[in-house]
Amino acid sequence: MTNTKIEKRKRIHKKIRAKISGTKDKPRVSVYKSNRDLMVQFIDDVVGKTLLSASSSQIKKGKTKMEKSKELGIYLAKEAIGKNIKKISFDRGGFIYTGRVAALAEGLREGGLEF
Repeated sequence: MTNTKIEKRKRIHKKIRAKISGTKDKPRVSVYKSNRDLMVQFIDDVVGKTLLSASSSQIKKGKTKMEKSKELGIYLAKEAIGKNIKKISFDRGGFIYTGRVAALAEGLREGGLEF
């Protein structure tokens, strides 16, 4: 097997998913990072249902990717609290916890969610 970047990320994500799962009270926050956007879903793994989702493409233009990521986290935290979600399990999707992924997590914490 070749050790490409995508295959390595998928292997890491499998290890993370073996340890993390979401419930209605404490959903899994799944993150996917593309070159352009950041996509986030709040997932209840018990019934296999997405409770909430958003993308950084929904944030206003004219900001850096980092600013959009943090703003997305704050926005999602407010939406989650509106749906009576206070605790989450953070699934970084095999991506390194730095840059935009870390900014998103910081925004979620600022918005009032607990990890």
